[in-house]
Amino acid sequence: MKKTGIWLDKDKALIVTIENENETFQIVSSNVEHYKIHGGSGTRQKGGPEDVVQDRKYLEREKHQLKQYFKDITTKIDDSDALVLFGPAGTNEKFSDELHENYKLLSTKIKGMRKTDSMTDNQVKAWTRDFFLSN
Repeated sequence: MKKTGIWLDKDKALIVTIENENETFQIVSSNVEHYKIHGGSGTRQKGGPEDVVQDRKYLEREKHQLKQYFKDITTKIDDSDALVLFGPAGTNEKFSDELHENYKLLSTKIKGMRKTDSMTDNQVKAWTRDFFLSN
């Protein structure tokens, strides 16, 4: 049985796969840009017409970049039998939604989702081992 733990945020995904006592570790970079949203042309009011356009463009571009990032992750885990998603709030939930929407078979293999803070590579490996030992 192939068990996979994925710690992810907007910058990268750390993927730990455990199969027959063997452990592999992969990193997938996201290429999601970080934007600084700032005011429009000369208006002192926050939320002026310029801001709305910039925000919408930013959100649309981010959505496409996240979709590509999630696709890159799924290619690494598509033969897993069990998945656990963890990491800071937000990104793992968006990834789960993407699996439920576009990767139905993979979404049925999610055994848990947990909110965790940043972790070192070794902490991610240990956390994944512990999760599958107790579940």
